[in-house]
Formats: sequence, structure tokens, C-alpha cells
Amino acid sequence: MLYAIISQDVKDSLPLRQSARPAHLERLTQLSEAGRLLIAGPHPAVDNNDPGEAGFSGSLIVAEFNSLEEAQQWADDDPYVSAGVYENVIVKPFKKVLP
Repeated sequence: MLYAIISQDVKDSLPLRQSARPAHLERLTQLSEAGRLLIAGPHPAVDNNDPGEAGFSGSLIVAEFNSLEEAQQWADDDPYVSAGVYENVIVKPFKKVLP
């Protein structure tokens, strides 16, 4: 089943994001290579694809896991969590309807 992992960043998270980004992307690459990643990306803090120093306000990942518990554990183990990037993370089932 698909699960949405919706994360909210702490204030001024950009330096923390930058330091943990390689490890964060490696985990997403592994999901993608396994054919389990539907979509992933950050929410720019301003209305621009390149927010510069404004950074990001959070992230969205939609991926396939065997259970809600597995998805939650995967989210809890994210390098952005251990680096203190995320203020909170919500994991919930997701049903893709379109496209």
C-alpha cells in the first residue's frame, strides 16, 4: 500500500538539511530503485522552485510499504529526523486515484 510521509521543518532548517541531504537522498534512491517511490520532494518556504536562503518548510514522500508500521519506522529512521531538520512527521495511508 502507498503511504504519505508529510514532514514539517524546524525554523531555519536549511543548514541542517544541507548537511544531512546526501544520506536522505540515498535512502530515497534505494526506494526508487526498488520501484516503491511514487513521489518525493521538499516544500519551498517561498513561492519559488529555488527558494535560496529561505530554504524549505517541509517535505512530502509517497512510497509503498507493507504496513503503516513499516512506513512509520522508515520515516523515523530518516537522516533528516536524526539531524533535527523535521519538527514533526505524519505518516498515513494514501490512495492514488489520479492520474
